[in-house]
Amino acid sequence: MTVSTWLLFISVSLAAAFSPGPGVLMAISTAGTQGPGRALYSSAGNALGVFIVATTAVAGLGLVLKTSAFAFGALKLVGAAYLIYLGIKTWRQSSRTANPAAVVAQAQGLSRAAIFRSGLLVAVSNPKAILFFTAVFPQFMPPDHVDPVRFLALTSVFTACTLLSHLFYVVGTAWLKRRVTQSAARSRLAKRVTAVVFMGMGGALLTAR
Repeated sequence: MTVSTWLLFISVSLAAAFSPGPGVLMAISTAGTQGPGRALYSSAGNALGVFIVATTAVAGLGLVLKTSAFAFGALKLVGAAYLIYLGIKTWRQSSRTANPAAVVAQAQGLSRAAIFRSGLLVAVSNPKAILFFTAVFPQFMPPDHVDPVRFLALTSVFTACTLLSHLFYVVGTAWLKRRVTQSAARSRLAKRVTAVVFMGMGGALLTAR
């Protein structure tokens, strides 16, 4: 590809990666409640999910979702249900974090594997992400075949943009948390706002066509 084409793809990737979505929200929520270090595990899981989604799209399964109302609806229900589950879980946790000690104990109770898995599931259960790759990737691939080298290069660039955006949001959340006086009431409010946003994203996904 030419330099101008690469710059166009990078611009599209950055715009998509920095747009607030379930993965970004999870990174912000994890950074705010469990620290930036653990948020990176969520981001790593999300990055792996992005790679899986891109591979799925290029393999042709994205076209199945695009043409099959049943397949799209099934994955849409799974993705929406998981986002709503995360929202309900976060809301319930907000009532159990009345003091800093409880927050620390809760964070220590979550394994790194569980955090990684949550980030992964958020990425792979979103049918709109698969359709995004189905629509975008062919524009930058040879018209007559799939070039594995170019596919890996494009996917690596997009994954790097995803990690960059998460790092930006995680660092911003950590910076804001150090400068804002924390209290039990504010911590509870932040968690409940996050819970509502998660559930709102799940509801919005249900309306996707």
